[in-house]
Amino acid sequence: MTRTQRIAPVQSLFADAERRLAQSFAACERRLAESEAKLMELQRYLWDYEQQFARRAVQGVGAVELRDYRAFLARLNEAIRQQQSVVSRAREERDLERQRWQGAARRRHALDHVVDNWRADERRAHERRDQRESDERAQRKVSLT
Repeated sequence: MTRTQRIAPVQSLFADAERRLAQSFAACERRLAESEAKLMELQRYLWDYEQQFARRAVQGVGAVELRDYRAFLARLNEAIRQQQSVVSRAREERDLERQRWQGAARRRHALDHVVDNWRADERRAHERRDQRESDERAQRKVSLT
């Protein structure tokens, strides 16, 4: 069994690990995109709500309505702050997962490079063996005649 045949299972493990980490990274990317979309939705809702209230305020608003508006605005701003925190954590998780995936890719590529070199060595050794056998056959033919 050649070195390249013996290392093939390890090579497969490295490729599988890289593939799993790439999938995990893609999942982190999706979660980040979803979190950012939710944040944008909350910010857009806040802006819309402020615009609606500003239009109503021109006509005059009561103390109760103003108090309710401020309370709702405070809750909405808190939801935005919390969502910003979720986005920040999702971004950090995505960055960490990218680093893990890139590290696995580097290790797999390094192993692939080593295996490619081994294959080239094996091919050259095989060609030398074939040439030596061919030379020996030709030499025997010459010595028989």
